Amino acid sequence: MMTGGKKIWYFADGYLPAKNPQSSMEAHEALMLFNTQQTAADIRIDIYFSDRAPVKNIPVNVPPERVISLRMDHPEDLGGCAIPVLTQYALRIRSTTPLVVQFGRLDTTQNNMSYYLGIGYSE
Repeated sequence: MMTGGKKIWYFADGYLPAKNPQSSMEAHEALMLFNTQQTAADIRIDIYFSDRAPVKNIPVNVPPERVISLRMDHPEDLGGCAIPVLTQYALRIRSTTPLVVQFGRLDTTQNNMSYYLGIGYSE
């Protein structure tokens, strides 16, 4: 039985990159939720902004021993919440069971496309 992960995760550096119509890849940010447990993880996502009130308690479910990826530029992945492009935001992820969370950004705004992973803080 796998038992890795934490129940609360924070990511402070959200900033959706602009789309580049000349790129063959679509710029985006994604949140990967990996449930190593044998029970489903009921998750609540809170999105904090620098210039407006947060959006809280967005529900997500990750089945046992599965991984899902949420696109931060797809409102349907976030309970209908649309994060504006080029807007600073931060995330708090709360889960009923421990999980492993990773945050990544694909930036295609310049010729040398880059992908990076944001380091999260967990408790």
